[in-house]
This record gives sequence, structure tokens and C-alpha cells, in this order.
Amino acid sequence: MAKKTVKKTVKKTVGKKPTKSANKKPLKKTAPKKTASKKGSAKGGQVSVCATRADVVGKFYEGLSAKFDRFRKALGRPLTYAEKILFSHLDNEADLKSLVRGKSFAMLRPDRVAMQDATAQMAILQFIQSGRKQVAVPSTVHCDHLILARKGVATDMKVANSENEEVFGFLSSASKKYGIGFWKPGSGIIHQVVLENYAFPGGLMIGTDSHTPNAGGLGMCAIGVGGADAVDVMAGMPWELLNPKIIGIKLTGSLSSWSSAKDVILALCGELTVKGGTNKIVEYFGPGVKSISCTGKATITNMGAELGATCSVFPYDERMGTYLRTTERSALADLADRHAAHLRADQEVEENPEKYYDEVIELNLSDLEPQIVGPHTPDLCRPVSALAAEVKEKGYHDRISAALIGSCTNSSYEDISRAASVVKYAMENGLKAKSQFLISPGSDQIYNTMARDGLLKVFTDFGATVLSNACGPCIGQWKRDDMKDGTPNSIVTSFNRNFRARNDGNPETLGFISSPEMVVAYAISGSLSFNPATDYLTNKNGDKIRLRAPMGGELPMNGFAKGTAGFNEPASDGSNLKVNVNPKSDRLQLLAPFPVWDGNDFHENILLLKTKGKTTTDHISPAGKWLKYRGHLDRISDNMFLGATNAFLDGEIGKARNAFTAQTATVADVARDYKKRGLRWIVVGDENYGEGSSREHAAMSPRLLGVSTVIVKSFARIHETNLKKQGVLALTFANVADYEKVREGDKITVVNLKDFAPGKNFRVEIFHKDGSKDSFEAKHTYNAEQIAWFKAGSALNLMKD
Repeated sequence: MAKKTVKKTVKKTVGKKPTKSANKKPLKKTAPKKTASKKGSAKGGQVSVCATRADVVGKFYEGLSAKFDRFRKALGRPLTYAEKILFSHLDNEADLKSLVRGKSFAMLRPDRVAMQDATAQMAILQFIQSGRKQVAVPSTVHCDHLILARKGVATDMKVANSENEEVFGFLSSASKKYGIGFWKPGSGIIHQVVLENYAFPGGLMIGTDSHTPNAGGLGMCAIGVGGADAVDVMAGMPWELLNPKIIGIKLTGSLSSWSSAKDVILALCGELTVKGGTNKIVEYFGPGVKSISCTGKATITNMGAELGATCSVFPYDERMGTYLRTTERSALADLADRHAAHLRADQEVEENPEKYYDEVIELNLSDLEPQIVGPHTPDLCRPVSALAAEVKEKGYHDRISAALIGSCTNSSYEDISRAASVVKYAMENGLKAKSQFLISPGSDQIYNTMARDGLLKVFTDFGATVLSNACGPCIGQWKRDDMKDGTPNSIVTSFNRNFRARNDGNPETLGFISSPEMVVAYAISGSLSFNPATDYLTNKNGDKIRLRAPMGGELPMNGFAKGTAGFNEPASDGSNLKVNVNPKSDRLQLLAPFPVWDGNDFHENILLLKTKGKTTTDHISPAGKWLKYRGHLDRISDNMFLGATNAFLDGEIGKARNAFTAQTATVADVARDYKKRGLRWIVVGDENYGEGSSREHAAMSPRLLGVSTVIVKSFARIHETNLKKQGVLALTFANVADYEKVREGDKITVVNLKDFAPGKNFRVEIFHKDGSKDSFEAKHTYNAEQIAWFKAGSALNLMKD
């Protein structure tokens, strides 16, 4: 029976200056009919480690027509593009008819795995523990996270290579032994390098970084995961994914003036919020899609992670073909051109999107103003034209202390060239930056092209500090010499995340996000209240200057200059190679298996912490100075919950009260004391718990120090899976109001664990310090296989058995 369709109309004021009622409904949403979901097909094609091979992709494409005919016949309807990708990578096509969006799990065979150096350490340590001899699918490691930004590219790279010699050596030798491609430090940011070398339309990949969806800009379903998921795929096992719902984003019109692709995703973050995409794929379609460059599309899909989305994807078009050819993959472009009909949603889907998507949003690019989000969250969005009034109303620090462009989100040649055009015009008219200005190029290839085309000189003449081709300040790898910790200030970036203390470790820094060209404008004005579309600046001669709208090349006219930092192929046979880990190292530590479940209820486990408000993986396992310990589980566990707000200690951050000593200490210290006493403990959390980075240390550290259960109002997708993989019981309140029942000093029992079954709720009993009792019902999303992970103590334990 057809279900009622609810529509919310789109206003043409999307992204424009808000009126009294604007920003309430800037976009159009539709909650359409529920249709079946998913697909089935054999494994996707294998691709080489060093680059995506056209012959393998060609064989994969040749089989798509027959597969999609079978899928349409089985489901009795046309297919969205996301469905085409997922179904064509099903481990078993017979599973197709049983798949239900948002409920059942799909077993998939990804084409590729990508890992950045911070997460690769734990992923490879787990792979070593699995006992496998070589990876079963093409996999790569990219050294981009462990490079501290401070003085500039030359100095910073020298320091990074020296300080991280042990870790880089481990990653290089392990990659060589186990068949993994290794990108050296300085080669570039993982997602930019993947886009330049590996991404291809219609493919499926996973990566141990939440911004893996960047490759969706080249028509690929690319999904961020924890290291344990990567180990499954590298070990040759099918990979499990909750069959996602699909949001259709219809783009019309085209961008102009100061508006850019960045503004599309910023506006959507404001509309959908940081959890609006949880367990959903965001699929773009409509005539406006072709007006956005390939790297612009990648910017949009990259930051789709801030919606909580499983991934985001664009259909194949000529802009992607141009990018493939410019990055020396003409054969792939020719193949994609020939099979283009299979690399987009079926025509009936585009014509009647409400019938086939779970939600539809329309966005007219022609009406989209430049946007800016923040502080402290990427979904607090407004048009740039509205920020000045908000600065006054909310007392934000108007003076900008630093402006930063680049990172995996906005470091393409197009981003850099548009930003450079604003810089050049400003200098020609006697204007200089009024704030510190930093640039992080996306890859060695982009850096060398910037140098060849004179863009590097434009920035350095302007006084910019050009950093290494790495993540740097985007992930907290920023040593600020201009600002003492605790000093209130505002920064503007073109990054993707702006959680409190995320970029510079200073909780008093207000982080705002906008497009690269807008960031440059802010740097020149030095003020959050500035709007380059309407406001004038005064140069040293007293002339009134209005900045010219940005102009830049989508791709370099003379192609890209070659990268020089280097790629290492793995050994053809690594069986005789050794990977050594010094037992006295504080950077690397071999893993020991987590203990198996003893078959009993979790009886009166002590409440360690009740978090209040935003509890991201940055709060559970902070980065910054702690990044260096990502390969040493015990050492990094000292940072556990350092950024989390304790609901009981007047909102104190990173502290807990020891139930035995009544002393307040770091959460990790209290947890270690409970562990020494032979006690298990429980954490209770708020909404969208575990939002943000894919870092599985936020699950592994609590597991190491004795957690049994995490009970929250709601989970972010990756973190919930990470907890399950590590043998932690991940539950949600059936009634979120029951969160209020939990008091400091409680002991908590999870009842009837022996009856753990899919779809069956738990009763949770609370024993308060005053002798009174409470109880509530808790839900879970475990399937039969995930329950087996729990009983075995972890998914890795089960794999080894």
C-alpha cells in the first residue's frame, strides 16, 4: 500500500540573508514513499595498489548492465545511483530482496581500503593480530596526520620526519610486508591523493578516516570506518553495513560571484544538522550537478561527514571525465563515458525522486549566498551577510587572529587558484592581510603545480605561511606561537570541523568555517563582520576598495606538475620480511586480545561518567599532542574523555569523582583505579554520541580500561560500530527522558544478557547511593553476527578463531 508523502516546499531564499522567518525553511524536504532497498551482485573489480587499473574497472563496468537488469526485475522498480553502487558490490546477490533501508545489514565487497598514518597504526596492529599474511584487496597508507604545522613546509617536514621516524618506519615496513602501498610523508592528504590516483565512478571503498567520502566527488561510494572494519576487508572478509536510507539532493541553477561548492554543504549542514544524515547516503542529482567541478563535488561529499552521513555521492558527468584525463587517467574516463548510463540514477528516479528517495531536498544554486558556520559546531550556519549582526548579538570576537585555507576539504587547484585571485587583486590595490594567514596544499602534486604556475609566489608575497601537504591545523596539528592557550580569539578556516579546541587545542578559540575565497577576504579585512559582496576596505593611501569576486581555473591549463615526495610499492613476497616493535617504545605497542564475555549479566557495574552535551570522538580521545601515541593503546588511553563534560561536576571537563576515594581526577585515572579493583564500569552519554572522527581509540581505550556498556540517547554511526567491534555493549535509551534517572555514584545492572538477541530490548536497573532503585528499557541495533562479536570479546577475537 502506498504511503502518504509529506512535502515541505523549498524557498528561493535558500542560503540568502535571513528574514524573520528565514533559515527556518531554507530548503525543501520530502519524506517519500517507503520502497524496498538494496542490491545484489558479485564482488567489485580488483584494482592495483599503485593506481586504479582501467582493464579491471572495464571488466567491472561490462557486467553492470546485466546486473542492474536483474536488480530492477527483482525489486520491481528503477534504481538510485547509490543503490547501483552498493548492490553491485554485494557479497551475495541473493541478499537483495531481504534488504530494507535503515534496518537490515548488507554484506559488501569493497574495491579498496585507504588508511591515514594516525589510524593506520592501530589498523595494522590489529591486522597483525589477525594472523593474515597479506591483504586481500588493494590497500594504501598515507602519512598526512603526524606532521605538526608551525614554521612552514621545509622546517615542519624536517621535524616531522625526525620525531616520527619510528612510526613512519613501522608503517613503511609493515606495508611492504603485508602488500600495502605506502605514500611517504609530504605526498599529500589521504583524500586528495585518493582522488588523484584511485577513485573511480561506480566504485566502493572504505577508509579509516571519517572524510573518506571525499571520493564521492568522483562518483564513488567511499565510506569512513574504524580500523577493525578495515581489517575485515583487508583480511578478505565481506564487510557489513547497515543498509542506509537515501537522501536525494536536487541541485538546480549554477553558482556565481562569491558563492562556491563549499556553500552547498554548509547550507545543508545548517538544514540537516550534524545527525541528520546518520545511517543515510546523500545522493546528488539534477541539472545543477553539472555546474560544479569534480573537486568542488569532492568538497561537498567530504564535508557530508559533518551530517553524520554514511557517504555522499555525485553521478558521473563530463566534469569528472575532465578531471580523470587531467590526472592522467584518460582510459578510465573513456570507459566511464561509454558506461555513463550506469553511473547515475535511473531516469525514472530523477523524474519522480519522491518515489525512490527517503527524503528529497531542493537547492537552487543561483540563489545561494556565501555561507559561514560556527563556532564550535559545523551546523550553526548563516549567510555571510547575516554574521555581522550575530557578532554583535552574541558577543563573538570580531577580530580574526588567524585565517587558514586548505586541508582535505578545500585544497584543490581550483580552491587555491580562486583564493590566489582574491589575494592578487588585494595586493594590486594596496591591501594586506590583517591576520595570520596559513595555507595547507592538498598534495605534493598541487604544491608543485602552485609553484610552477606562480601561485605559490602570490601567497608568499602576501605574507602567507605555506605549510606541508598535510592535515595540520585541521586536525589539531598546529603549534601556535601567536596565541597563549586560554586566550579568547576567533579564527576562520576552510576546513570541515570546528569543535571546541579542535584546531589549536585552545577551548577559547572560536572556529568558523567558510570557503577558501571567503577565508582570504576575512584575512584581508581582519573582521568577522566583513562582507566582501557589499563592504569596502581602505588601503594605505585612503582609497576605498571593494574586493573583486574570485576567479580561478578548475584545473591547471598545463596539467599537473609531478609529485616528488614518493610512493613505495609493497614487496611481491613479504613473507620473509620482519616488522619489529620495541617493547619499551611509548609510540608503538603490540595488541593483546580483549577478554571474552564470561556469560554473566553486567551486575552493578559502577558509573564512571555521565557526559552532557556534545561528546565527539575528539572529546573521548583528543588528538593534538596525543596523535603521537596512536600506535600505543595503553599510553593514549591516558587521554580518555579528557574533552568530555561531566554532567555532575558543575560541567567540569575531563574529570570524574572516584566513588571509593571521593577524590576528583582525570576520567582515565579513575577508570584505571576501578580496573585495579577488578571492577567494570559504564558510561552514559547524550545525543549523537561519538560524532566526528572515525578514530577507534575512542572505543578501544574505554575497552582497555574496563568499560562494559555505553548507554546514550543516540549514537553516531562509525562510533557505534567501533564499540561493537571492540566488544563493548552499545545501548540507547528507549525513552530518552530516562537519561535523567542516572545519578552520580550509581551502580548499574544490564539484565538478561544471556537472552541477547536482535531486536530484543534490555532492562537496565539502577542502584542509587541512597538505597533507592530505578530501571529503564534500553534498545540496541545488534544483529546475530555482531552479538557474536560481543560474546567473543571483540570482532578480531572471532576472526582469529
